[in-house]
Amino acid sequence: MEALGGYPNKSSQRGKALPVLMSLAVCLSSLYLLHSKLSKPRRIRDFYSFEVKDARGRSISLEKYRGKISLVVNVASQSEQTEENYRFLQEIHRELGTAHFNVLAFPCGQYGQTEPGTGRDVEAHAKANYGVTFPIFNKIKIMGSEAEPAFKYITDSVQRIPKWNFWKFLVNSEGQVVRFWRPEEPMVEVRQEATALVREIILKKKHEL
Repeated sequence: MEALGGYPNKSSQRGKALPVLMSLAVCLSSLYLLHSKLSKPRRIRDFYSFEVKDARGRSISLEKYRGKISLVVNVASQSEQTEENYRFLQEIHRELGTAHFNVLAFPCGQYGQTEPGTGRDVEAHAKANYGVTFPIFNKIKIMGSEAEPAFKYITDSVQRIPKWNFWKFLVNSEGQVVRFWRPEEPMVEVRQEATALVREIILKKKHEL
C-alpha cells in the first residue's frame, strides 16, 4: 500500500532495494575472487616449475625433466667456442642418456653477434653441423628486464649472470642449481659432476626396487 499523496512508504522502498543490494554484493564478491585468483603469483619452487618456449615457439613445461639431472647452457652458433662446446654437449648428452640426464640449450643473442638467427635457425644449424639431439629452446634474453624467467631463476640461484656464451649450470633432480662453470673452465669437471649425480639417481632407484 502506498502512503497518502501517492508516495511509496519506507517499507516498500526497502523491499525494492534489497534485491539490488544483494545482486551488487554478489557481483563485488565475484570480482574480488577473480582478482585474487588472477593477481595471486604462481608459486615457483624450482627450475622445473617453469614453462619455456621451444625452437618453434610452443610452450613446454620443464616438469618433464623433473627427476633427472639437467645441464643448462646458454648457447651460440657463431662463437669462437661453438664447435668445441656443441661437440662436448652432444657427447655428454649421449653418454649419460636421456633416462637420467639432459642437456638443455638456450640460445641468446645478447653477446655480440654470436647468435643472429631465430630459434629454428639455431636448432637447424646445430643439428646439421654438430648432430645434436638435445633440446634447443627458443632464443631468450638473459640480461635486463626481459630476461627469461626460467633462466633468471638459474642466475639468481648462483648470483651470477653469464658474461659470454656457454656458461654451464648443473641442475639436480629436484630442480635446484648445484654448480656452474664458466666457458674457460675444464669440461672434464662438468662431466665428472654430472656423472656423479646421475649415478646417485641410479643407485637410489636400485635401492627402491
